[in-house]
Amino acid sequence: MTRNFLMRKFGEIPVMIYNYRMYVALILAAALLLVSCKKKVEDISQQTLQEYFEETILNKNFIVEYAKDTAADITANYIADTFIMKKGATYYDGVMTGKNGAITYTGTWSSNEDYSRLVISINNPAPPSTYTFLNRPWKFTKKSLPVMELAPWGTTDPKVLHMRRL
Repeated sequence: MTRNFLMRKFGEIPVMIYNYRMYVALILAAALLLVSCKKKVEDISQQTLQEYFEETILNKNFIVEYAKDTAADITANYIADTFIMKKGATYYDGVMTGKNGAITYTGTWSSNEDYSRLVISINNPAPPSTYTFLNRPWKFTKKSLPVMELAPWGTTDPKVLHMRRL
């Protein structure tokens, strides 16, 4: 008896699919669409990153457009300063200079391979105390040049640095 009941119910399935064929087609189309719509991830080669970094940042003059240390706006401390990052032996490090009037301070910059981190260290000759704020590891929060928007790397410290390319 159970077998007859199951056979009758399974026998009705093709009729039910036929009656609801529009809904079945919509469900199958939606499932196919969802499976085929994967997020496209751009494959950016290391060479492309290096070329972009060299063309847009290296050997270019930058000024501090905005600097915030915790709650204090300290942008005025850098009003007369111009900064340049020069290419070193690799695309990931080099000499960095900060010029204030006639005085040029030198140091280094370095980055990781995906250019998400920027370490600044300007220390020769003894720079003004305001450079202490700049000398740290930074992370890019926005790479929309002509402005580099940076925040401290590895911390939630409320510091902000925006450097504009001239």
